[in-house]
Amino acid sequence: MKLSEIIDKCNLKIEAVSDNRLISEKSVTGVYTGDLLSDVIANAKKDNLWITIQTHLNIIAVATLKELAAIIIVMNKPISDEVKNKAIEENVILLSTGAKSYEISGKLYELGIGR
Repeated sequence: MKLSEIIDKCNLKIEAVSDNRLISEKSVTGVYTGDLLSDVIANAKKDNLWITIQTHLNIIAVATLKELAAIIIVMNKPISDEVKNKAIEENVILLSTGAKSYEISGKLYELGIGR
Protein backbone atom coordinates (compact mmCIF):
# COMPACT_ATOMS: atom_id res chain seq x y z
CA MET A 1 0.00 0.00 0.00
CA LYS A 2 1.22 3.52 -0.74
CA LEU A 3 2.20 5.70 2.19
CA SER A 4 -0.16 8.44 0.99
CA GLU A 5 -3.14 6.07 1.37
CA ILE A 6 -2.06 5.11 4.88
CA ILE A 7 -1.69 8.76 5.90
CA ASP A 8 -5.22 9.49 4.67
CA LYS A 9 -6.86 6.37 6.13
CA CYS A 10 -5.17 6.71 9.52
CA ASN A 11 -5.38 10.51 9.72
CA LEU A 12 -1.64 10.88 10.26
CA LYS A 13 0.06 14.26 10.46
CA ILE A 14 3.15 14.87 8.31
CA GLU A 15 5.84 16.30 10.58
CA ALA A 16 8.82 16.21 8.22
CA VAL A 17 9.46 15.23 4.60
CA SER A 18 12.19 16.39 2.23
CA ASP A 19 10.00 16.06 -0.87
CA ASN A 20 6.23 15.54 -0.87
CA ARG A 21 6.53 13.26 -3.89
CA LEU A 22 8.14 10.68 -1.60
CA ILE A 23 4.82 10.26 0.20
CA SER A 24 2.92 9.31 -2.94
CA GLU A 25 5.75 7.16 -4.32
CA LYS A 26 6.69 5.23 -1.16
CA SER A 27 5.26 1.71 -0.79
CA VAL A 28 4.88 0.18 2.67
CA THR A 29 5.52 -3.55 3.08
CA GLY A 30 4.90 -3.97 6.80
CA VAL A 31 4.84 -2.42 10.25
CA TYR A 32 7.15 -2.66 13.22
CA THR A 33 6.06 -1.35 16.61
CA GLY A 34 8.73 -0.86 19.26
CA ASP A 35 10.63 1.63 21.35
CA LEU A 36 13.90 -0.22 21.92
CA LEU A 37 16.26 0.91 19.17
CA SER A 38 18.34 -2.28 19.18
CA ASP A 39 15.15 -4.32 18.75
CA VAL A 40 14.10 -2.21 15.77
CA ILE A 41 17.56 -2.58 14.24
CA ALA A 42 17.39 -6.35 14.69
CA ASN A 43 13.83 -6.91 13.48
CA ALA A 44 12.36 -4.12 11.34
CA LYS A 45 12.49 -4.68 7.59
CA LYS A 46 13.14 -2.34 4.68
CA ASP A 47 10.04 -0.30 3.74
CA ASN A 48 8.32 -0.97 7.08
CA LEU A 49 6.53 1.74 9.00
CA TRP A 50 8.03 2.14 12.47
CA ILE A 51 5.65 3.03 15.28
CA THR A 52 7.34 4.47 18.38
CA ILE A 53 7.07 6.85 21.28
CA GLN A 54 10.74 7.87 20.88
CA THR A 55 11.44 11.37 19.55
CA HIS A 56 15.21 11.81 19.85
CA LEU A 57 17.77 12.11 17.04
CA ASN A 58 18.74 8.43 17.12
CA ILE A 59 15.41 7.40 15.59
CA ILE A 60 16.48 9.10 12.36
CA ALA A 61 19.70 7.09 12.31
CA VAL A 62 17.80 3.84 12.83
CA ALA A 63 15.27 4.67 10.10
CA THR A 64 18.11 5.47 7.70
CA LEU A 65 20.04 2.31 8.57
CA LYS A 66 16.99 0.07 8.09
CA GLU A 67 15.63 1.99 5.06
CA LEU A 68 12.22 2.34 6.69
CA ALA A 69 9.27 3.82 4.83
CA ALA A 70 8.49 6.27 7.65
CA ILE A 71 8.39 6.75 11.40
CA ILE A 72 5.08 7.28 13.19
CA ILE A 73 5.40 9.06 16.55
CA VAL A 74 2.43 8.25 18.78
CA MET A 75 0.51 10.03 21.55
CA ASN A 76 1.18 13.52 20.15
CA LYS A 77 4.68 13.47 21.61
CA PRO A 78 6.45 16.75 20.82
CA ILE A 79 9.15 16.49 18.16
CA SER A 80 11.99 18.99 18.25
CA ASP A 81 12.94 21.08 15.25
CA GLU A 82 16.38 19.44 15.45
CA VAL A 83 14.83 16.01 14.85
CA LYS A 84 12.55 17.30 12.11
CA ASN A 85 15.47 18.99 10.34
CA LYS A 86 17.61 15.85 10.59
CA ALA A 87 14.73 13.80 9.15
CA ILE A 88 14.54 16.14 6.17
CA GLU A 89 18.32 16.06 5.74
CA GLU A 90 18.34 12.22 5.78
CA ASN A 91 15.17 11.80 3.64
CA VAL A 92 13.27 10.18 6.50
CA ILE A 93 9.52 10.73 6.53
CA LEU A 94 8.31 11.64 10.01
CA LEU A 95 4.62 11.29 10.87
CA SER A 96 2.60 11.64 14.06
CA THR A 97 -0.71 10.67 15.62
CA GLY A 98 -2.56 11.18 18.87
CA ALA A 99 -3.29 7.46 19.01
CA LYS A 100 -1.43 5.02 21.24
CA SER A 101 0.92 2.47 19.66
CA TYR A 102 -1.62 -0.29 20.17
CA GLU A 103 -4.39 1.67 18.45
CA ILE A 104 -2.44 2.69 15.35
CA SER A 105 -0.93 -0.80 15.06
CA GLY A 106 -4.47 -2.23 15.07
CA LYS A 107 -5.63 0.23 12.42
CA LEU A 108 -2.73 -0.68 10.17
CA TYR A 109 -3.40 -4.38 10.72
CA GLU A 110 -7.03 -3.85 9.73
CA LEU A 111 -5.82 -2.19 6.51
CA GLY A 112 -3.97 -5.43 5.75
CA ILE A 113 -0.47 -4.02 5.99
CA GLY A 114 2.09 -6.67 6.79
CA ARG A 115 -0.32 -9.58 6.77
